[in-house]
Amino acid sequence: MPLRLAILEADTPVSASNARYHGYFGLFRHLFARAVSPQPVESVLALTGHDVVHNPSSEYPSLDDVDAILITGSKYNAFDDDEWITTLVEFVRKALLHDRVKIVGICFGHQIVARALGALVSRSDHGWEVSVTETRLTEKGRKLFGGRKTLNIQQMHRDQVFGVPAGAELLASTDKCPNHGFVIPNRVITVQGHPEFTEDVMGEILELRHDSGLFTDQTYRSGVARNGDHHDGVFMAQAFIKFLQNP
Repeated sequence: MPLRLAILEADTPVSASNARYHGYFGLFRHLFARAVSPQPVESVLALTGHDVVHNPSSEYPSLDDVDAILITGSKYNAFDDDEWITTLVEFVRKALLHDRVKIVGICFGHQIVARALGALVSRSDHGWEVSVTETRLTEKGRKLFGGRKTLNIQQMHRDQVFGVPAGAELLASTDKCPNHGFVIPNRVITVQGHPEFTEDVMGEILELRHDSGLFTDQTYRSGVARNGDHHDGVFMAQAFIKFLQNP
């Protein structure tokens, strides 16, 4: 039976990417389809999408009807107290207490899971971390990601999790961001990066945020120079699936 994975969409991709991939649900379906190819993704994962920003009261899945949840990235701040954000944090806390459901957190989702576990999430003093970036894996991270010492991952964040939540183990770090993901064995796996981002998605974000003045010329040029599909997103998705499938 396919594993039932609910994608909790915490945002909408920027316009051209949204039209191309049809939301974060579509982006993750595209990622997981490549991860399980040549099998059809439906034979491995039964994916459902849930807009938790605009329809939080009606969009959450029943935890009894899913095997796992994945919280996506977002332009919003995981430390804010907007009603939909606090509702999401409480839902994650319920999932953490469930005896079966596993949790995957991606970027904003990583921060939301950390907040639900009592960790501090706030703005980084080191500014933006963008585009394909090398992360250094811990010993635990190496075990989960096939013995590799590093992973190259698309990044788009200036917030971070400070410290490691109680009961969790650190997976990776960079000089700018000491917590690039954590794991609670058989229950939770999170990453600060965006394995689902493709070259075109990152390129559009870099362009828009530079045009708006949010990114300096230096941040923009550096991000463009490192952008591409030469990152480990598909490999990471394969590791996520293995983590979710293991009892």
